[in-house]
Amino acid sequence: MSSETSRGEWYQGRGLWQHVPEDDWKNWGWQLKNRITTPAEIEKYFTLSPAEKRGCAFANKKLALAITPYFFNLIDFKDEDCPIRRQVIPRIEEMETSPEEMLDPCGEDGNMPVPGLVHRYPDRVLFLVTDRCAAYCRYCTRSRLVSNSQGYDFHPEFEQGIRYIESHPEVRDVLLSGGDPLLLADRKLDYLLGRLRAIDHLEFIRIGSRIPIFLPQRVTPELCEILTKYEPVWMSIHANHPKECTLEVKEACDRLARAGVPLGNQSVLLKGVNDDAETMKALVHRLLRMRVRPYYLYQCDLITGSAHLRADVLKGLEIIENLRGHTSGYAVPQFVIDAPGGGGKVPINPEYVKVVNDDEVVIRNYEGRMFRYSRHVGGVQPDPAEQPEQLPAGWILD
Repeated sequence: MSSETSRGEWYQGRGLWQHVPEDDWKNWGWQLKNRITTPAEIEKYFTLSPAEKRGCAFANKKLALAITPYFFNLIDFKDEDCPIRRQVIPRIEEMETSPEEMLDPCGEDGNMPVPGLVHRYPDRVLFLVTDRCAAYCRYCTRSRLVSNSQGYDFHPEFEQGIRYIESHPEVRDVLLSGGDPLLLADRKLDYLLGRLRAIDHLEFIRIGSRIPIFLPQRVTPELCEILTKYEPVWMSIHANHPKECTLEVKEACDRLARAGVPLGNQSVLLKGVNDDAETMKALVHRLLRMRVRPYYLYQCDLITGSAHLRADVLKGLEIIENLRGHTSGYAVPQFVIDAPGGGGKVPINPEYVKVVNDDEVVIRNYEGRMFRYSRHVGGVQPDPAEQPEQLPAGWILD
């Protein structure tokens, strides 16, 4: 997909369900009630490949199959390699576990002082508030936990989590995740945000959600009022492909932005979905048009059964190389690897710093040209006799 596509018409997610009354279609409860959850339901619309049929048969032993009607309509039924289809239709490859793969690749369970609350970084915590999602990504880092297909039997402990945060003044930042926090009822979300906002030392409340992508109908005026009530509440959404940036998603993001919610996007680098520079450029351009700042591009975690979706790390570096300097700085996400076993997010960048010594830093720009930048500060100048010959700006060093 070329970047020109990103300036075209917005996709729409209605299609197959034109017969459904408008009020039902826009009702997020109707969307959840009518999710596609079985191979038989899928095959009313298209024929599953043999690999997909076997994957669907295995799905509920690993991660449930569930797709909202809205998101299901974005699938290209004629293309087994459709980037939307690859993200939500199970495949037999999910049964295969590579030696490097893990049930808990980010080491969350070992950093839980109370059930559902991960305290890995010094000043912030991850608060897992539900094990349910509107639809299930086949590369989900928490497939051990969400949908309870593996018997994890997760029960979020709101009160224990809140008491832990209250008793740890070093915690200034909480990220609500799960599952998807926006699946909580308005009343429960209102209560949770209210309790957190009442903690004096807690400065920063974030929500990580794929609801605006899977279920934009959930972003109601009532939800926006709750988020405004406890502002600022920051939100990271999760779009991986420009086709996910529909008119409905744009309108949902507009509502969130007008409610004072700063928006960022976290993508996962996925083989056959977004592992080329043109697709990624189209995605980030559409995100900016929706008032969403591209934030992270994640290397796919080493979750069991994900090898068929994991792209090479070098492909991620190549994408960043093709974005930096070739589009707006706001459009360039930070490429990161969540270090296996619980090491946290590590930024991965193309090599722009070539030499660092006592006197200077030699840097490379997006065109491959080399530049010298002096490290001397405070008006102290080096002795010219001790300095190497100065090269003119833009001189190619190699």
